[in-house]
Amino acid sequence: MEGIMEGNGSRATEGNGAARSPNGRNRVRELRENRLMTQVQLAKRAKVALRTIHSVEKGMNCRMDTKRKILLALGLRFEDKDQAFPAPHPDIVSEIRREF
Repeated sequence: MEGIMEGNGSRATEGNGAARSPNGRNRVRELRENRLMTQVQLAKRAKVALRTIHSVEKGMNCRMDTKRKILLALGLRFEDKDQAFPAPHPDIVSEIRREF
């Protein structure tokens, strides 16, 4: 069962103009829901496992080939990858580097 999008729905933008999701992860769920697709439909169209879609929507990393399949299944071009998979915010990158 699909849930309701959390947060106020607002998006921040990066310096390069790419939208960043409110949770700082990616926008795959938002883009999928805007197209009225279920996770099962996206998984079938992208030819990836349902578990992969679930993990990606939760913010887990995936291979570049998986990103390409998801983008194409959403009707996007690979060149539009920053719309679905924005680069991490510089503050997050700095924080991760400090932990190591």
